[in-house]
Amino acid sequence: MKYFQPIRKTDQYTRRSHNYIYLITNQRSVKSTELSRALHFFILGGHEVMAKSVYEMVTERIINQLEKGIIPWRKPWTGIKGGAYNRISKKSYSLLNQMLLKHEGEYATYNQWESLGGHVRKGEKSEIVVFWKIQPIEETKEDGTKETKQVPILRYFNVFHISQVEGVEPLTKDDLKSIEPIEKAENVLHDYWSREGIEVKHIGGDEAYYSPSRDLIRLPLFDQFTDANEYYSTAFHESIHSTMKESRCNRAEDRKGKIVAFGSEDYSKEELIAEIGSASLMNIIGIETSKTFQNSSAYIQGWLSKLRNDVKFIVSASSKAEKAVNYILNEA
Repeated sequence: MKYFQPIRKTDQYTRRSHNYIYLITNQRSVKSTELSRALHFFILGGHEVMAKSVYEMVTERIINQLEKGIIPWRKPWTGIKGGAYNRISKKSYSLLNQMLLKHEGEYATYNQWESLGGHVRKGEKSEIVVFWKIQPIEETKEDGTKETKQVPILRYFNVFHISQVEGVEPLTKDDLKSIEPIEKAENVLHDYWSREGIEVKHIGGDEAYYSPSRDLIRLPLFDQFTDANEYYSTAFHESIHSTMKESRCNRAEDRKGKIVAFGSEDYSKEELIAEIGSASLMNIIGIETSKTFQNSSAYIQGWLSKLRNDVKFIVSASSKAEKAVNYILNEA
């Protein structure tokens, strides 16, 4: 890790471009990605101020929602076009960004709204969407030779919701629900289970789990559920767990050689992956209901504790959940 001497305001200044920070001195220019593994600073009023990492920004927003009793991976709307998407590309935002954004519907950057003839009202506050940028990093090996590695670095854009914009009319939404949601849920589950050769047993009782050693999903009987949606939520949860197998999404590699105890970090991360993945599948299919929300105080406080102790926790879990969801939908 390199440390940088304090910079005097008289011989340097800062500028921002696409959320990269450059430190310009009378000696050299240093791009912020070179500082991302060290300490990030920017100059404000002639003083050095610690800047938040993108991981911290993401985690802070998720924590704020949890503190208000909102579970960000459990959205109140249904269907993929019921979530947030970019006005220009018409593409839905990633699973993590769906959790970060406050509203459903159209978002765009300030410049994108301007290009459409719109204008963001004065005083409106932006939200963030994050993305991975592959950055070449040159490292010197022990033998003195240099090696360039492609390192993924988390970045962000500021975006505004259409409700904050004047001069642009909302797009008309297509009706995407062509088949009944319950029928679609059945199709998704059985297509995945048969495609992967997963054994599924429905047994009377109160146990639901995935057994990696047997590649088996155990579920209670359908009739035991007071709400059909609760059954599908549970079945999707255990199906997301089943994607940990090496031949699927290979999360088993992360656990190799470890004793994964109940309540441990590895256990909690896998549970959050399954929670987010299940909620996402329910949302995409269109059978999410308020009854499937688990928003007890103990549940929320449990996740708050984990997120406060690890700023990369939610980013890692949501990325792996999205990969698992795409695998189940055969879109990997």
